[in-house]
Amino acid sequence: MATDDLKLLGTPFSPFALRVKIALNIKGLDYENIVETMNPKSDLLLQSNPVYKKIPVLIHGDKAICESAIIVEYIDEVWKNNGTPSILPSHAYDRAIARFWVAYIDDKVFLNYSFLLTFIIFLFSLHVFE
Repeated sequence: MATDDLKLLGTPFSPFALRVKIALNIKGLDYENIVETMNPKSDLLLQSNPVYKKIPVLIHGDKAICESAIIVEYIDEVWKNNGTPSILPSHAYDRAIARFWVAYIDDKVFLNYSFLLTFIIFLFSLHVFE
């Protein structure tokens, strides 16, 4: 589906960017996937997310939206009448439960994933530089 200039800043292995890609695909939206290097961070990322300086960032026209859960809700709200299913449930209680599980996954699963990835990189660096 044709959209207003949509760009997604992310990395190939980011579970947070993947969450946004899934939402964009559910809504059938075309977007430009911009792979961010993170070291050094691009000027576009630093301008789009000057507070946290991290991915993902969705750029819709000239507006930047940051944080994956917020981006998914934005996508669901902006493209709610395009003939595709809603990403979040329609009932307020069910939406609250969905948000609870998103927060749980962010706090427990992805935090541990990030820690594990950092630990593996640390171990690799010890082995390489012995």
